[in-house]
Amino acid sequence: MAEKILVVEDERQIAAILEFNLKRAGFSVSVAFDGEDALDKASREVPDLIILDLMLPAVDGFTVCRQLRSYTSVPILILTARGEEEDKIRGLELGADDYVTKPFSPREVIARVRALLRRSQGRVASPDNGPLVFGDLELDLVAREVRRNGRVVPLTVREYELLKYLALRPGQPFTREALLRDVWGYEYLGDIRTVDVTVRRLREKIEDDPSSPSFLLTRRGVGYLFRPAGGGDGA
Repeated sequence: MAEKILVVEDERQIAAILEFNLKRAGFSVSVAFDGEDALDKASREVPDLIILDLMLPAVDGFTVCRQLRSYTSVPILILTARGEEEDKIRGLELGADDYVTKPFSPREVIARVRALLRRSQGRVASPDNGPLVFGDLELDLVAREVRRNGRVVPLTVREYELLKYLALRPGQPFTREALLRDVWGYEYLGDIRTVDVTVRRLREKIEDDPSSPSFLLTRRGVGYLFRPAGGGDGA
């Protein structure tokens, strides 16, 4: 069954280009031209991924992203105008998983869509892929869930992948550039602040005190690391 993509774009020519290329790549596509329609279709159609333009009439893309993240972890790929760095960062802070800058190559969009879908659905897990348990924090590699004190922590695709990557390599620090390469899964040309934003969002969800983290630590002058025992390497 074809995976469903919801394209949210008010410029009809761009929406048509995306719809044509996504359908040619084998996806089922629905299109919304404004934020209200996007929220309605997202709840009714339950897409596998949403491509979201930030500059929408009436209800803008930032609001759409925020409302979507209040109830779903569906992968969100945002579209931003060239040079609008702060819009990219704000979109990521609201929970988007990735971004593409206009003007874009349809091939690049499709590559990123496939990468996000692959990561959100996960690979077939082996029986040996049991949960990783670090005190009250648990990563279930089979269910692709993170639980804290037994309760599921809602994470985006990128947040889950970053936490899993670091947790599988406890105590090993990674630069932002290395994390972009290995976690984002392709030659990433974006702002390395993407990593900082994702770490900050993760800390807000899994740490008792995000300003003094126990799990996701900063190694000054290097990057980030996961430390099960917590403490010691700085925030």
